[in-house]
Amino acid sequence: MHNLVIDIGNTNSKVAVFDDRTIVHTQVFKQLAPEVLIDLIQQYQITCSTISSVGPELKEVVEVLKNNTVYIPFSTGVNTGIKNYYQTIATLGLDRWAKIIAANHYHQGKNCFLIDAGTCITYDLLNAQNEYFGGSISLGIDMRFKALNHYTGRLPLVDWDREGGIVPEGTNTTTAIQNGVLQGVINEVEGFIAQQNNKYSDLTVLITGGNAAFLLKQLKNSIFAPQIIHDPYLVIKGLNEVIAFEYVQKN
Repeated sequence: MHNLVIDIGNTNSKVAVFDDRTIVHTQVFKQLAPEVLIDLIQQYQITCSTISSVGPELKEVVEVLKNNTVYIPFSTGVNTGIKNYYQTIATLGLDRWAKIIAANHYHQGKNCFLIDAGTCITYDLLNAQNEYFGGSISLGIDMRFKALNHYTGRLPLVDWDREGGIVPEGTNTTTAIQNGVLQGVINEVEGFIAQQNNKYSDLTVLITGGNAAFLLKQLKNSIFAPQIIHDPYLVIKGLNEVIAFEYVQKN
């Protein structure tokens, strides 16, 4: 049985096809067209589908899924066995919840600290007792650069080395901004990991998101390196588990 899952983020939309729990196809789109989904549904003979969106769901996309597959609505009310103590479940991001669901399945019985370095940087903890209390939401890297430019009169909007992962010395205004933002993010991430290490033993750190590669380069020689697992597919894995729970288990 093939499943189609869609993760609509702030910047891109990620589409994946699963054969059971094996990913057989992934694509990333700036704008998701219904025609693309119809092609995938026909090509892989999709049975079930679901979607996670950080904003309003695209009506055209949902209609395609409803008309051509067994559409499984995803919400924070869907629970695969996690003790969810988040106080405002209605405002919990679907992408955050999908990652928790993925961690619960793929790292069952472990203390998992999830870091998603995307438009925002989110930090979430699922403990070994399958308990989730929440986490933290911080500004993403690009958002920090834009904020410095937007809220000041003379600081420029600068770019950064996404591929090389270099943190320059702050020898002029441009490099001072780059150093401040990038080193600040690194210090923040290391601080959060250290904080969780003080609370939980045998902590597994899962890093995902568009800027995960940068963090991994900075942390590869740190004391935290042995704990870190890079999983770029946490959200879509969680969505696939929703289908497995809501459809396969109940039919």
